[in-house]
Amino acid sequence: MQYDDAVCQLPRARTGDSPFISTSPGGTQGQQTVSLTAFRVPAPLQWISTTAGRIATDPYSWMQAVHWIDGCGLYDQAPGHGPKWGPTTIAIAQEIAALGECRPGIAYLARKLGLSERTVKYHLAHLRAAGLLVYRSKGTRLAGRVRLASVYERVIPVEFDEALGIRTMLRDEAAPAYTRVPVGAADEHRETLGSLGEKAARKIRRKRTKRGVDKAVDSKGRCTPMQGGTCTGKTAGTTSLPPEKLASGKKSSPTPKQQKPKRRVMNRVGRRYQLATELISSVPWLRNALAPRIAWVIRDIADAGWTVTDVRAFLSLADAPQSVRRPSGFLADRLKAAHLLWQTPEQRASGVEAWHRAEEQRRKARIAVVRAEREAAGAVTRPVSAIVERTLAAATRKVRDWVSDTDKATEHQADELTALEGLSRSDVLAARAAAEADPGLIQAALESGMSEHDARRLYTNRLVDRALRQQPLAPAF
Repeated sequence: MQYDDAVCQLPRARTGDSPFISTSPGGTQGQQTVSLTAFRVPAPLQWISTTAGRIATDPYSWMQAVHWIDGCGLYDQAPGHGPKWGPTTIAIAQEIAALGECRPGIAYLARKLGLSERTVKYHLAHLRAAGLLVYRSKGTRLAGRVRLASVYERVIPVEFDEALGIRTMLRDEAAPAYTRVPVGAADEHRETLGSLGEKAARKIRRKRTKRGVDKAVDSKGRCTPMQGGTCTGKTAGTTSLPPEKLASGKKSSPTPKQQKPKRRVMNRVGRRYQLATELISSVPWLRNALAPRIAWVIRDIADAGWTVTDVRAFLSLADAPQSVRRPSGFLADRLKAAHLLWQTPEQRASGVEAWHRAEEQRRKARIAVVRAEREAAGAVTRPVSAIVERTLAAATRKVRDWVSDTDKATEHQADELTALEGLSRSDVLAARAAAEADPGLIQAALESGMSEHDARRLYTNRLVDRALRQQPLAPAF
């Protein structure tokens, strides 16, 4: 019935009854010839008070009208963008037919069918323009008020009754025209009505899309749950057992195993952030810098394919600062036009090799200075802890077994790392605690043959840097 509040209602329209059998297109049965042409219901006639159709008595008869509109080709779709009438429209109509109160929410239909809300709105407009849905009340979308969904009424268009010879009558003369009910049908169209009834009883599934929401119904029959055969007729149910894999292996399962997700390829922005994070953790004066700022500073060299080793080699061309107030600004000044100076991978490899040679020379120089000073002092500081002393002695023996002199330390770096891996966690913690109390232990370890790389792994970079800063550097030989 109509709402008491007529704000959203248009004036009521009445149409005449059709108490006689309508004729098929081009035929006569005692009345005028029925000629069906393409039709589209305009927006003013898409209301319950202005529609020329009749309210569907049940969802089954309404789905018959939906399938007739889908197959007759008389629906004149408005030109423009957006999806056309198709299987998606039928799927939305099936969901609407299953509702007790015809108040389909846009978000509900989008979530249920895996569609976008814009697509649902397009297909609801198709159902209204085809005369299958009319407004009882339109939803509110005003800001600051409760948003309400639109209330529809399922309607069978008058073109459906005229094409299939449906006789209708108005039981109450005072009632509106849309309350008329069917009382019969033309004999020549009963087969068509039966075919539409089979379609209305069978649930049509949408084809699988890229989102993988629904799966298309196989054109072949489904296996019944209680029998082993395959039914060839049309059924009203959708319950079925999953198909079994044949012993011959010729037919694959329609539900293949899920493949492992492919590894995501890092894009350009991710590569910048990765390089920025590596620089912050490896360069001492960048420890307090923010990763987004550093990523923006190194965007050019990161896009050019530089690694953290290449950047450190380029930064070593100038003296390392003692303290930096703005790390990002200082780094931007150091790396200005760096990607133009070292343009090729060969140039960067040469720079890295020269940096490694310079580091090795500085390390030898520091060891020589420390050794000379301790020989001049006449004493060498030894570890104060017996556990640390035994640990250092064992590590030194293992290193000396594999490395004959200091120049071959780089070639046998993997073996030196293996020796350090043999130390237990308690020994490593004891060594670090002793070095924290007496930085001279690190100098003693370096004198005894341990490389700077192994010393940093054993004592951490902070303790090694502190021990090396306490000793004056001699000019490189």
